[in-house]
Amino acid sequence: MSDSEASRGRRSPVYARVAWGVLVVLAVFPVAASVLDLVAAGRVGIPADHEGTFRAVAGMRWTEAQAATPGATRYVTLLERGYALHELTFGLLFLALVVIPLRQRRRWAWWACWLFMISAIGYVATFGVEDPAIFWRALAVAVVTPVALLAYAPYVFRQSASTSA
Repeated sequence: MSDSEASRGRRSPVYARVAWGVLVVLAVFPVAASVLDLVAAGRVGIPADHEGTFRAVAGMRWTEAQAATPGATRYVTLLERGYALHELTFGLLFLALVVIPLRQRRRWAWWACWLFMISAIGYVATFGVEDPAIFWRALAVAVVTPVALLAYAPYVFRQSASTSA
């Protein structure tokens, strides 16, 4: 709902509220996941949901690699922390974009939300191709995000005297 609609007591259409809610959930997901990844990297060196990918690529379990090559696993942990911090940064940016300007029906924000697809598709194409569990979760995000954005588009692009590009 734009500020002017809120001041006049008008609510956004149901389809727009549902699509916006889905986008908020999608934006919260990478924030929560990155915090959990940081905790896991600090405790055991690698997030639990990355162990399958590690095993597929390295040909051994994480605990076996830690015993055999502790230097290499420390490096992987460093990469995991860096990756989680990047994911947290972009997740917070996506969340801020959805919660503030997109809710205000700013057209530029709708277009900017499509940038999230880079990480969604990238996650499918990297971790996902090595681990079926990650693949299906990441694919769901990569499919639901554009559906929610397209569902929200009529609300963003409909003509309103109070909304500008």
